[in-house]
Amino acid sequence: MIELKREAKVSKLGVELQTPETAENNVKQQVQPKIVVKDLVKIFGDRTERALELLKQGLSKDEILQKTRQVVGIYNINFEVQTGEIFVLMGLSGSGKSTLLRCINRLIEPTSGQVLVDGEDVTGADGKRLRELRRKVMSMVFQSFALFPHRTILDNAAYGLEIQGVKKDERYARARPVLEMVGLKDWEGAYLTQLSGGMQQRVGLARALVNNPDILLMDEPFSALDPLIRREMQNELLALQSKVNKTVVFVTHDLDEALKIGDRIALMKDGSLVQIGTPEEILTHPASDYVAKFVQHVDISKVLTAEGVMKPAEAVRLQDGPRVALRRMRELGISSIFVVTRERRLAGIVTADDALEASERRDPNLSRILIEDIFKARPETPVSDLIPILADSKYPVAVVGEDGRLLGIIVRGALLAGLVRKGNGSE
Repeated sequence: MIELKREAKVSKLGVELQTPETAENNVKQQVQPKIVVKDLVKIFGDRTERALELLKQGLSKDEILQKTRQVVGIYNINFEVQTGEIFVLMGLSGSGKSTLLRCINRLIEPTSGQVLVDGEDVTGADGKRLRELRRKVMSMVFQSFALFPHRTILDNAAYGLEIQGVKKDERYARARPVLEMVGLKDWEGAYLTQLSGGMQQRVGLARALVNNPDILLMDEPFSALDPLIRREMQNELLALQSKVNKTVVFVTHDLDEALKIGDRIALMKDGSLVQIGTPEEILTHPASDYVAKFVQHVDISKVLTAEGVMKPAEAVRLQDGPRVALRRMRELGISSIFVVTRERRLAGIVTADDALEASERRDPNLSRILIEDIFKARPETPVSDLIPILADSKYPVAVVGEDGRLLGIIVRGALLAGLVRKGNGSE
């Protein structure tokens, strides 16, 4: 069988032996979100209390600016980010996404509200603890690479360890495998002038990773790159995430980029969140006219997945025999049917013609007429990958889980109907 699957964005965590106490702590950490943002507000100016009062009365950002000369950066922001998730903050310029990102690590001080990381209140941390959090728990990757041209690539990557007082031999030993991870193994002695823009951004990413932080805050890191290099870096980020399993908060104004890399997307407008959801939820169920207009020109086939367009799978069991398979096909008005094991794992497909011939010669064994060379897709496979396959295939595409169980099927007509239905935003 030929299997289609999309590379997972998040790797599975391994299990290790542990004491009951650490086991209990690990369970708590797995249950609670990695990042929790509660009622977060940022107002720029010297009369923030007055502006906050007007916000609560329902005045708009522009009205408050006119009345108080205070600028509302973000208002009433609430969301959670799960461990290992790529959470994308998206919006037009001035929507507040970069301000929100910087409030998470307090590069910008929030006016009110809370940011919790693993249950710890970052907004209440003193200076010493905040520096520790920035160095060891949260690392940031900026749009501008902010690298030192007079330093080698290795020294740039190890800079975060240097300011922590780590000795040269140790910081080099820790930086080298990270450079290899981002594809710069042979460039550690080079200088920035010898690197392309994409390679320089890899250095910035390596510098953020060398401290082995739990969280990566990425502020439009690829926006200064050429389109081709930008796509390459997006792919690199997804491949890297499958290895390191970091919690990522990623800022972008590019919808295609958000749809490609985000597990969930938070769409912002005028300092507020207007919708949070998976890429498919944002596209197929926009929460407002603003969101609908924002996503109206997206090629929905590149975002919809097999799971979103599949139909329930009709199947017979391997032990049922050709007569049962033929009878079921007649009832359903179809010319082929999938065959599964007792555990509902996909075995293959049989056609009506083959079942009829086997039945006439009284052969009770379905396995002798089983066609195993069929296409399989995972639930997360993009629909765009399935369109050319269905165009040339004689049989439907089977959607299977990681354990090989049959979850659903996709036929050509159902796929086209699903695209039309989702494109119209209706069920």
